[in-house]
Amino acid sequence: MADFRLRREEVLDGERLTAMLEESPARAAQAILIAAGEGVLEAQALLGQILLDGHGIAQDQPLALRWFEIAAGQGHLMARNMLGRCHEHGWGCVASAELAARHYQNAADAGLDWAMYNLANLHATGRGIPENQVQALALYRRAAESGHAKSMNLLGRYLEEGRHCPQDLPTARDWYRRAAEGGDFRGQFSHAAMLADEGRIDDALGWLRKALDAGNVNFLRIASMSLLNAQHPQIRAMADAYKLRLAELVAL
Repeated sequence: MADFRLRREEVLDGERLTAMLEESPARAAQAILIAAGEGVLEAQALLGQILLDGHGIAQDQPLALRWFEIAAGQGHLMARNMLGRCHEHGWGCVASAELAARHYQNAADAGLDWAMYNLANLHATGRGIPENQVQALALYRRAAESGHAKSMNLLGRYLEEGRHCPQDLPTARDWYRRAAEGGDFRGQFSHAAMLADEGRIDDALGWLRKALDAGNVNFLRIASMSLLNAQHPQIRAMADAYKLRLAELVAL
């Protein structure tokens, strides 16, 4: 009984569980399974995530979907958001952007920033719901004001370009900076571009290196091409580093 209580507490302690997932994924998965079976809401949502990722447990997308449904049914907002992700991408089910939008809307209405961001993406691209850039902008703004770094970067882009809102470069710069400091690699790239325009080349290079370290394949591919058009030679030279990192990731 004492051993069970220890595992259950580990699930409820976010920092302890994070360390477990990094050091011993299988042990963490066992703790999550026990607590989820006992009805611990956070553990049920976490079980869905590790089943989706195959982290410490065999990947099983349909079962992940089921645990997200269980947790969402009890009011877990991130589980509701993850139901949207599953339906958007066809993880464990037939893909349906329309159904994904319903789940995102439900969680966004309850105040979840990730759901606002995901719903905004659907509005911006017209997937599952009619394209509505004004609504997308409003959702990105709500999420950004809630502290969501990816939304901060996208809000900055709307403001920089003056799309569906008055152009406001100072405010765009501020949102890019906040996105960069919040850890969003696209925000770091956007912030670096603004710094380069201001002639702050060393600062820009520092943020470009951070974006390089964190960026995914799609980002690195597009960013490397963009860097080739940079005016400053030191910024332009970063394209080679981005291409090298891209080749490393593709080879994995």
